[in-house]
Amino acid sequence: MSKIQDEIELLSKPGDTILETIEFLGMSQVELAERLGKTPPKVNDLITGKEVISLNTALQLEKVLGIDAQFWVKRELLYREKLLKLKEQEDFEKYKDWLAIQPIKTLKSLGYLKSKSNSPEIVDECLKFYGVASPNQWESVYINQYLSTDFKKSEAHKTSLGGLATFLRIGEIEMMNMKLNKYDKKVFKDSLIEIKKIVQSHPSDFAERLIELCAFSGVALVFTSNIPKAPISGVARWVRGIPLIQLTDRYKWNDHFWFSFFHEAGHILLHGKKDIFIEKSDNSENNDTKEVEANEFARKTLLSPKFLESLPQKFTEKDLRKIARFYKTHPAIVVGQLQHLKKVPFSYGNNLKLKVDLSRIIKREG
Repeated sequence: MSKIQDEIELLSKPGDTILETIEFLGMSQVELAERLGKTPPKVNDLITGKEVISLNTALQLEKVLGIDAQFWVKRELLYREKLLKLKEQEDFEKYKDWLAIQPIKTLKSLGYLKSKSNSPEIVDECLKFYGVASPNQWESVYINQYLSTDFKKSEAHKTSLGGLATFLRIGEIEMMNMKLNKYDKKVFKDSLIEIKKIVQSHPSDFAERLIELCAFSGVALVFTSNIPKAPISGVARWVRGIPLIQLTDRYKWNDHFWFSFFHEAGHILLHGKKDIFIEKSDNSENNDTKEVEANEFARKTLLSPKFLESLPQKFTEKDLRKIARFYKTHPAIVVGQLQHLKKVPFSYGNNLKLKVDLSRIIKREG
């Protein structure tokens, strides 16, 4: 038995005072039960602390034992408060390994946690953040979901699991705060046509307009800051019947950003509601059939493969701009696809790309 468990056992219960009182009065527990109108087992539960002394019971004790109901209420409250603090300390000791893999510092900087990192209260705050009762439920809800994915099959270090779970949970929290229409597949497809126009012009408020168009079609689009030890670039999944696309702020250039968005959109349109797609940020190829389908959807939506037929044998950046105008896309998309197809080195044409900054719309508190 641990030191904390010893303290719990030694904690003075309201039932101890009940025992002392009936012994003083020469009353047995059976007689007390009869006078209270309770069964002997129920009275025993009150004495051992298994049963809480309610206001009604306190009033009954006042009548039977002659001690004010207010005394019993305060006695019970003080006992439960001390018991709760000891159990919080016990949980803190028991869950230290679980806390060690949580990105506590990041969660505090984002405003999700307030308590000191080495305090028992941090356990309770973490569980509330995830919306689970214990680390066992955390593992069931957030970790076991990865078991069937390519991401989990890779040898992700254990310490990254907390970051991965945090990323997913932030997406859920942000989604619940959004105003969304009911999902309509046709409306979403039509919205992608409008979004393609945003790709071409890439206005300064592109991210806000993208969120609005997705919400109109019933899709939650959430931008999340980079979580340490969570090598994710994006996630597509359904949460409580709502399609959720979650993108990180790892993207530095508009060609990568737009490809990632349309890739996740492809998952929502093409694949099942029970699927969870977690894209790694190391740019490694994933040959899973559904990932290949999402890639093809993104490429074809952003730029027709026929663009290669329009490409002169010796082309200039002026030619690439002309192709972009013809296919109603951004020059960065043309460059990005040429780089991916290894038609040009990755150093070529980067001046045609635009930097992406999502900091203004990503929640940052602290």
